[in-house]
Amino acid sequence: MWFDARGRRLPEPYLPGYDTRGTLRYLRTRPDIAEYDHSWFILNQKIIEKEFALSGSEQNLDITDKSVRAIVRDRLLNTKAPRAVEAFKRHGADFVVARELGQLVAAMNRMTGEPLLDASLIRAQIEARDLQVANPFSKDAQVQGIHNSRRYAGDRLTRTAVPHRILDPKAGPLIGVQLHIMTRKTLGGIQTDLQSRALGLDGRPIDGLYAAGEVAGFGGGGLHGYNALEGTFLGGCLFTGRTAGRAAAKAL
Repeated sequence: MWFDARGRRLPEPYLPGYDTRGTLRYLRTRPDIAEYDHSWFILNQKIIEKEFALSGSEQNLDITDKSVRAIVRDRLLNTKAPRAVEAFKRHGADFVVARELGQLVAAMNRMTGEPLLDASLIRAQIEARDLQVANPFSKDAQVQGIHNSRRYAGDRLTRTAVPHRILDPKAGPLIGVQLHIMTRKTLGGIQTDLQSRALGLDGRPIDGLYAAGEVAGFGGGGLHGYNALEGTFLGGCLFTGRTAGRAAAKAL
């Protein structure tokens, strides 16, 4: 479950795995929380075993080792979190682990240095969500999404935990993860002409300097759409790279 800095569950559609762009806007523009640069996940061991993964194949040893046996063991028959994820849980500065919710919230407050979180408020919200798990016709939007996700075999086997109560002691311990907003990709920043030549403040090409790929912004126009992410930018990178290379070769 995703909570803001004051311990209130984010409203739909601002749920994990849904409208990330909208969620970031909500967290940074809502007046009573905009001053805080963090929010929280609260989950349990059963969820982290199935649903947490590190980005990048180099962080996933079963993939880099090209071991089918390891993939089956760690992702299909997993009885514990992947090794790298478990290491983050145990040693990560943003992770808090506790057996009881009150202890967890107290540790989360210590992490921020402010008593922003009310354990009774958080408990009430989690219990309200947990009540919906037993009902296949749940009225909770996130629980509905979990049921929908598990209708696809790939997600059911490797990505989405079986619906259960977060406060179920058998699924513990409880885990709190402090989330920080950051920028890991940029689009634009260097203005270019149609030959991928970088332009100075006066709008004239800078001799010998070219820009290609995401940093050049692909010339604007939303080539891949409003919410395009990750690998969908490959086409623009290839095109502007070719353009810059041709222009540089011609200038030699």
